[in-house]
Amino acid sequence: MSEPRVIRRRHVFYVCGYDPQGAAGYYRLFKRELERFGRLWPVRTKLSELAIDSDDLAHWNIGVAGPNWNVDVRYEFLRLEEFVRANMRVPIALQIPSILWWVLDDLLTGTSIRIARASWRFGALIIGIQLAFIAWIALPVWAGWLAGRELAPRFDLPVWAATALAVAVTIAAFLALRPLARRWFLTQIPNGWIRLRRYARGEPTGFDRPIEVFAARLVEAARAGQADELLVIGHSGGGAIALSVVARALELDPDLGRHGPRLVLMTAGSVMPAIALHPRSKYLRETIRRLAVEPSLTWVDCQVRIDLCNFADFDPVSGLGIDAGPARCNPVVLPVHFRKQLSPETYALIRFKIFRMHYQYIMANDLRASYDYFLYCCGPAPIEDWGTRAIENFACFGEDGSFTPLVATAKPGLVSLREPR
Repeated sequence: MSEPRVIRRRHVFYVCGYDPQGAAGYYRLFKRELERFGRLWPVRTKLSELAIDSDDLAHWNIGVAGPNWNVDVRYEFLRLEEFVRANMRVPIALQIPSILWWVLDDLLTGTSIRIARASWRFGALIIGIQLAFIAWIALPVWAGWLAGRELAPRFDLPVWAATALAVAVTIAAFLALRPLARRWFLTQIPNGWIRLRRYARGEPTGFDRPIEVFAARLVEAARAGQADELLVIGHSGGGAIALSVVARALELDPDLGRHGPRLVLMTAGSVMPAIALHPRSKYLRETIRRLAVEPSLTWVDCQVRIDLCNFADFDPVSGLGIDAGPARCNPVVLPVHFRKQLSPETYALIRFKIFRMHYQYIMANDLRASYDYFLYCCGPAPIEDWGTRAIENFACFGEDGSFTPLVATAKPGLVSLREPR
């Protein structure tokens, strides 16, 4: 047992999912939610402007002060938006074959079944998206065929005219359904899965350079020694990419986390299991095995049952068939309950909005609770304490926002914290 630890300077490295909104969109979200956080807790907050540092990096600085604590945060954002936008600009006629192959490959390799067994909720969601995409392609074709078959004999059209009519109806129906397809992310989500599958196999992708850049920044920050804690956050698809960032940083500096600031990885609403369950995802599974036995790292995996876009009640290592052996020390699984964080009105409003619910991990609360993204990023308690003793740690905050730190202990074994429902 040692002295209580209080964080005064934290360096956050944030990895988003396959999302085209990029640094500017996430900065606007962070700014709005930080204001909500400041209304929930009696703290003072300040936020710098967004700074675009390079094609790969952006950052902003945050200062949060309570009655007896003050934390300065550098929040670095890994910019994947140009890669994502370029992929989404590919003509849909070229995307369709790749997406249909993704659907067929999941079926033929048994990946769809493995995903459904690991999480029936996620399995139903991803299969539903695949079926909706197929319907988007098939319905216009059926409408065109039906128009040609019914109208050609009625108006005594020649074959070429009937064919032209069928093609025109098919295109018109396809375009008419496109706004609905965009609303349901029927190209963005499959587009992302195709790239994430390639990444998981270790094939070259647009993720390679950003991963290398962010890993180097992580090592640079550790060596600078200006932060008390280095926190790598991966949300959604970023939960898979963040693993490679940390693993690559450990290759660049094997002593990372053993000297200087503590190294913490937090995956929130990660879709990583669905990527790693493909039989050819050996690169990603080896990365997971590497981090599962890394004693200098604390990896906290946040899971929510009500969120269809994650794997709740799932072991991110053994659940993938990975045997890390007796040296395994990661991750700590932290079950989160959005119902305890949100007002009844907000919860009722977003309960059936799948993707809005999925973003709640990185948004502010309506109610004070043991999971609070902004308290994690900008608060004085080490993330390791939130991962292993969240309820106990939450009780350390007074009504006035003051903080009495827990006494640090040796890093525990694997913990799955279950809050009472």
